[in-house]
Amino acid sequence: MLLDGERLEPLGGGVRVIVSDEHKFWTDTVLLADFASPKRNDNACDLGSGCGAIPLIWLRNHAPKSVTAVEIQENACNMLQRSVEFNGFADTISILNSDLRELKGKLKLSSYDLVVCNPPYKAAGAGIQSKNSSHIIARHESMCTMDDIVSAAKILLNFSGRLCMCQRPERLSDVISSMRAHNIEPKRLRFVQQRPGKAPKLFLIEGRRGGKPGGLIVEPVLLIEGENGDFSEEMIKIYGEYKEGYL
Repeated sequence: MLLDGERLEPLGGGVRVIVSDEHKFWTDTVLLADFASPKRNDNACDLGSGCGAIPLIWLRNHAPKSVTAVEIQENACNMLQRSVEFNGFADTISILNSDLRELKGKLKLSSYDLVVCNPPYKAAGAGIQSKNSSHIIARHESMCTMDDIVSAAKILLNFSGRLCMCQRPERLSDVISSMRAHNIEPKRLRFVQQRPGKAPKLFLIEGRRGGKPGGLIVEPVLLIEGENGDFSEEMIKIYGEYKEGYL
């Protein structure tokens, strides 16, 4: 089942995901999966799913009606397909190897209750770029922009459906501007700090398609570490059984 350079990463609850040096996930992936928390009857979509950690975490913790994982890289889709089969989730998770800018005619529009995306954090050409094409796609807006992502979410979401994303704080104005330009109103915002006294390193945001303007709720800061440098109680709760042996 595993190809050269691949390994199984435990997500807890007996669920495992196939990862490699090219396609893996980080703490922000786990935080976004928890922040979005689909409801039992939700039809959900993960844009730019990569190795598929978010859909697999959802199936570990919750039971959305269905999850569609959209990923442009064929080798990542292949890894995710094998992870889905390994965990017995083929009836719930479907995989679409596609550019998220070309979803019309491939997915049923206005039919999703929840869309999530852990997007590239850097604008195209910004910062030092890796020589690895997979890393460039994951980290830089080389294949899609913020507007591309929000536009895709708009056509997929039903009225009042949710878009959840994570991003670096310096991109907050870009995200809010893009959401409002596509009739998705920001409703929840939460900043993430590594530890007390440090500036936020990440934010989590939720918008509602067709939502009434205003009413943004800013939730308490999520601390990854406590004063002593260990994981905070909330992080341990979010991780659940994931990272067993590390907490």
